[in-house]
Amino acid sequence: MWFLTLILFIFILGIIVLVHEAGHFFWAKKFGVYIYEFSIGMGPVIYSKKGKKDGITYNIRALPIGGFVSLAGEVYEDDKDIPKDKCLCNKPIWQRIIVMAAGVMNNFIMAILLLFIMSLIWGSNSLTPKIDSVIEGYPMYEAGITKGDVILSINNKKISTWDEAQILLYYKNNKDYYEFSIEHVDGKVENYKITPKVEKDESGNETKVFGVNINQEETLGLLNKVKFAFQKFGAVVSSMWLTIAGLVTGKISVNALSGPVGIYSVVGQSVSYGVYYVVYLIAYLSINVGVINIIPFPAFDGGRILFLIIEKIKGSPVNQKFENWCHTIGFILLMILILFVTINDIMRLF
Repeated sequence: MWFLTLILFIFILGIIVLVHEAGHFFWAKKFGVYIYEFSIGMGPVIYSKKGKKDGITYNIRALPIGGFVSLAGEVYEDDKDIPKDKCLCNKPIWQRIIVMAAGVMNNFIMAILLLFIMSLIWGSNSLTPKIDSVIEGYPMYEAGITKGDVILSINNKKISTWDEAQILLYYKNNKDYYEFSIEHVDGKVENYKITPKVEKDESGNETKVFGVNINQEETLGLLNKVKFAFQKFGAVVSSMWLTIAGLVTGKISVNALSGPVGIYSVVGQSVSYGVYYVVYLIAYLSINVGVINIIPFPAFDGGRILFLIIEKIKGSPVNQKFENWCHTIGFILLMILILFVTINDIMRLF
């Protein structure tokens, strides 16, 4: 079983990275940028082939945790043997932004297509946080909330999907209650302060339980399948931003993050649940990769786009050494975070 999980883990990460890097590769090539290398994975090269027509080196590397497309002049003209018009830094800013953003867009497009395919094969359901039932003896029931009610906001943050609600309920809360804004079946809106019931599992892990089940009503028709794909995509993106905001504000602990080892564990669980969950995991991780990469932080695609926007505003390029140092420091910080998260993942396994 572990071998199948490992193969699937490598395949899932590989396909997500391949799709992402293919975006950079395609547009760089289309705009005439010189490409040195296209690599899937990081670390030592385990397979290499040089294109006969384009002269590009295509590599597969040992560690399936990323990939890259090496372009001439990503920040400045760093190779005198390459014609000036083939350096990325000499291309119009709009072309450079497209090259930098193309990986993220590819990840998003793949995710939407997978979600649409899932809805066609396995069906789609409503994402509205509409209550299907409440469990007697639990806080929601005691508060008088009933079937058909819709959750509008949690702790004064508006929500439109149950995905968003789950993140907000996971936030650290300084109060012993959560504020819910509920729209009843008759259209009346009421606010509630609900204290969850804390339950422990066999391992002693605590879980906050409100005693509510959310409506999973199936939506029919091709138009609703398309609608579901975009709505689910939007819900995951929104949940990701809420998670990032929670990490920045301290409402979510860094210990809650998962790295490659954590993803490997999730892949193993998905295999046991079936093909649907494996396909959804690919879509979910693809969105995650896209959202993380578009963050305006050095070393990410979003960080490089930020420098291009600054260049456009100020009318001249950002100091090359300064930008390179920013990307280098950003990359080092990213590697430290990945190492920290990986250690936490390993500790959780034992």
